[in-house]
Amino acid sequence: MKAVVRQGLLAPGAVAIVTALVWAAAGSAWALLFLALGAAAIIGVHLYYLQAMTDWAAGPLDAPVPEGRGAWVPTFAAMHKRVRMRVAAQRDLRHVIARFQQAAEAIPDGIVVLDRNHRIEWANPRSLVQLGLDLDHDIGQPIVNLVRQPEFLRYLEAGDYGDAIVVPSGRDARTILALQLVPFSLDKKMLMSRDVTQLEALARMRRDFIANVSHELKTPLTVISGFVETMQDMDLDARQRERFLQLMQEQARNMQRLVVDLITLSALESEHNTLVDERFAVVPLMLELSTEAKALSKGQHDVTLDIGDAATVQGSRDELASAFGNLVSNAIRYTPANGHIGVAWRVDPDGSGVFSVSDSGIGIAAEHLPRLTERFYRVDRSRSRATGGTGLGLAIVKHVLLRHHAELEIDSEIGRGSTFAVRLPARRVERAPATGDASAAAANDPLTNTAAPRDTTP
Repeated sequence: MKAVVRQGLLAPGAVAIVTALVWAAAGSAWALLFLALGAAAIIGVHLYYLQAMTDWAAGPLDAPVPEGRGAWVPTFAAMHKRVRMRVAAQRDLRHVIARFQQAAEAIPDGIVVLDRNHRIEWANPRSLVQLGLDLDHDIGQPIVNLVRQPEFLRYLEAGDYGDAIVVPSGRDARTILALQLVPFSLDKKMLMSRDVTQLEALARMRRDFIANVSHELKTPLTVISGFVETMQDMDLDARQRERFLQLMQEQARNMQRLVVDLITLSALESEHNTLVDERFAVVPLMLELSTEAKALSKGQHDVTLDIGDAATVQGSRDELASAFGNLVSNAIRYTPANGHIGVAWRVDPDGSGVFSVSDSGIGIAAEHLPRLTERFYRVDRSRSRATGGTGLGLAIVKHVLLRHHAELEIDSEIGRGSTFAVRLPARRVERAPATGDASAAAANDPLTNTAAPRDTTP
């Protein structure tokens, strides 16, 4: 303020002094004339700068501040300072907005900003993918014109946004989205979208799992309960009682196998169950599997063992033995009497180890192959239950192989049999030094040779 006053008094003071000097030298008439001209000049300068300031204030926001002279220097300097502060604040605000947009773009959920009339103001890239939006054309469009699910329209009209709704994506019906509106100011809302396809699939699997377990347990429990009531209400001879007890025992064993498989599957899926990595020789394991196959077959099948390469494997011997054993038992259960079961092991040129089970059984149609490792999935429910399977064997195989980073390869044809092959990665397999033919050694083993008699009686 003091600087403006000082600068403002300089010109009038100078005019007054010069006017006094003119009065003394030339008289009052000339002095009054000079005073009038000086006052007019001072007023003209102030009017010029006032007009310049008015034009600047009415112009665009980025127009430069006029340069001043005299008393206007402090005024325009203060205006320059304000403009610099405004520019700095705008720059900071742009940085904040840019960071917000970067953060919103990195969020895995879709975000759409809506005005009070539910028109689109902004959207992040994820929402463009999930909701099929195009910002070049959809800015200002009502969201209901683009998200056309009736459930979303009812949700929008109800005004209760406490919970999300689940709807199929308009772009792909296989994708399931959870949509929720979040008001964040008096006239703004955020529409958040999340891809919950996998969560919905897991929930459906859990519901199916519970339903399947209940069904699998209900059948044997019904049988056992029925026989118990029969034995309580009727006088049975020894032969009938023995037959009923055998059937009850069979159903109890089915339930026991189901419970054991459920416990095994739960342990494999547990994140606290770490893999026990150990090195073990594969030949003894193959000999054990061959022996178990012959015992399970009871001489009804031709079981052969082919060990192409002796090797050591790194992993859990118990888990791999369980997975391989499930494949062998499946082959025997689904192969008619007098059929052939081939159990084999080899090391491929790339170093991967391959365990395979081939059979001459009924085969599997191609449309069933992708779902074979699902819990309780059966190609033929009646036949599977008759063979004593729990429907969890291949699910156990899948989880064991996942823990060992191995792959399951299935080749099957209706009426021509199936081959299930497990491919272990090369880093888990070490070929043993050549010390003879492993297959010949296995064939000469008295516990595993194929000379066991074949029972062909019906």
